[in-house]
Amino acid sequence: MLQNIFQLIDMRSFSSLWYWIALAVTWSTTSHWVLGVPFDMVTRARRRGGAEGEDLVTLTRINVARLMVIGREAGLALSLVASFLLSLLVVLGFVYHFEFAQAAALILVPLSLVGLLSLRLAAKLEPGLQPGGYDAEAVAQVLTRHRFRVQLIGLLAISVTALWGMFQNISHYYIG
Repeated sequence: MLQNIFQLIDMRSFSSLWYWIALAVTWSTTSHWVLGVPFDMVTRARRRGGAEGEDLVTLTRINVARLMVIGREAGLALSLVASFLLSLLVVLGFVYHFEFAQAAALILVPLSLVGLLSLRLAAKLEPGLQPGGYDAEAVAQVLTRHRFRVQLIGLLAISVTALWGMFQNISHYYIG
């Protein structure tokens, strides 16, 4: 019984069901919350307009302002720490063959790219989100395009992770 539990929660990440669930939840959540705005809100704002559209613009303005404050106040420190940690994971994983680091890197490296794209988009949107700026349809279009890019990155990340995970599992089966 205990052996079955340890087999289910395996530290060899690519053979663990929990890793694949975490990967799916990560990318599902990332593509649903675009710049901190839930995508169902974007869809409702496009369909109904009016107050829903105003709410979309307001929430986008709040989240863009939050991202820009973080970027301006802690951007340098965050980029240094993130670069160090991602480099550490990549070296530990792919140079020293530590599977847990490989698994973490295959999730976090693409997520960092999404973070950079989101920060860049926030910087572009910030001036137009002031009163009298973008309307709800323009904000919805921008968020939809950004979501599409995030989904492409997620699709590529999941594909690369699946291929690498299959390679690792086959290698463990035949070699180890």
